[in-house]
Amino acid sequence: QVQLVESGGGLVQAGGSLRISCAASGRTFSSSPMAWFRQAPRKEREFVAAINWSGGYTVYADSVKGRFAISRDNAKNTVSLQMNSLKAEDTAVYYCAADSRPYASAHSQREQYAYWGQGTQVTVSS
Repeated sequence: QVQLVESGGGLVQAGGSLRISCAASGRTFSSSPMAWFRQAPRKEREFVAAINWSGGYTVYADSVKGRFAISRDNAKNTVSLQMNSLKAEDTAVYYCAADSRPYASAHSQREQYAYWGQGTQVTVSS
């Protein structure tokens, strides 16, 4: 059974930093792109960042570019999101996602990610 489990969410003040991680089990995603999405209350789930299989290519939403950094450790089957200069509007549930297609490029297409975690809450207080 494939599982993606997020961790590291919490409450942080505006301007602060937080690192969230996602651990995959049940299969390896070392050859597939992985991504982070987020969903704020009463809003659609939106793309945040994606990374290709090797970690050599990343894509970011304009709203987080320059503040967030996605990375992965294929040996540990994990993906992380370092979030800096956090703003109140970054408050959301953050979801880890994994594409099942080997060697696909990193992308923001939600429907192409076959596996999802349960989410971790990130709250930024102003």
